[in-house]
Amino acid sequence: MKSLDRLVRALRRLPGVGPRQAERFAAYFLRAPQGEVEEFVSAALAVKEDVKLCRICHNYSESDVCDICADPDRDRSVICVVEDPQDIESIEKTGAFKGLYHVLHGAISPMEGRGAQQVKVKELLERVQSANPPVREVILATDPDAEGETTALYLADLLHGLVERVSRIGYGVPLGGDIDYIDEMTLGYSLKGRTKM
Repeated sequence: MKSLDRLVRALRRLPGVGPRQAERFAAYFLRAPQGEVEEFVSAALAVKEDVKLCRICHNYSESDVCDICADPDRDRSVICVVEDPQDIESIEKTGAFKGLYHVLHGAISPMEGRGAQQVKVKELLERVQSANPPVREVILATDPDAEGETTALYLADLLHGLVERVSRIGYGVPLGGDIDYIDEMTLGYSLKGRTKM
């Protein structure tokens, strides 16, 4: 069946979805009521139309500035740099961080041909240099894998002299892991135990 095969191929493009899971999802859509399938499609289309990047931190937002950047109670002198918007959610769940964020949308990976120009490094530097009040600390919360470490070292080198303190989240998180899969307690301790670079 061409239409079913097409749906399975489309579902396999989703991160973490293998062939068997894609087949199960496709079978679910076949059995689901028409209204439920239409709601799924409508929600996916609405997200593409309504969600954009915050002009300050580059997190996902439905407005020009995200809720975190717009919150007057956040500490504007501290910026936590993450690779992906999902990482913000993981850090926010800990309740341990009250500053602002900057989303790179990836990590530097020479093996994959992704340099500093392909992630939001330039935007971070411009933000730090023009901040009022001045940024006194940048926390590098990139993933603890080879690409994340490369990115953290690169950013630490660029930021020295621009801010009082450049720190790295502590290594309570497992090497090779993704921040969005780490439990809140481990991530909270990692933030509290961050080290200067």
